[in-house]
Amino acid sequence: MSKLHIKKGDTVYVNAGEDKGKTGRVLKVLIEEGRAIVEGINMVSKSTKPNTKNPQGGIVKQEASIHISNLNPVDPKTGKATRIGRKKSSEGTLVRYSKKSGEEIKQ
Repeated sequence: MSKLHIKKGDTVYVNAGEDKGKTGRVLKVLIEEGRAIVEGINMVSKSTKPNTKNPQGGIVKQEASIHISNLNPVDPKTGKATRIGRKKSSEGTLVRYSKKSGEEIKQ
């Protein structure tokens, strides 16, 4: 399997689906499923039983995963969605960069 273009902590733009056009921060990447959980995106209602954290129980809103193909990293220079590339830095490590501006995408 190839490397993913999304990492935890990245700011991403949603290309498709109900939340198309929104941006958010990646909270978790589910590698095996090829999905990611993004803050404030793809909110679902989940019924919960009463517990110590939520003594009342009831319906709780939480983020559901979204497929990685529907996400693009945000260009740090322009703030718009971009594709990414990888190149070796001067130290010899692989770094991700924006294809639009050429700017390095920092973690």
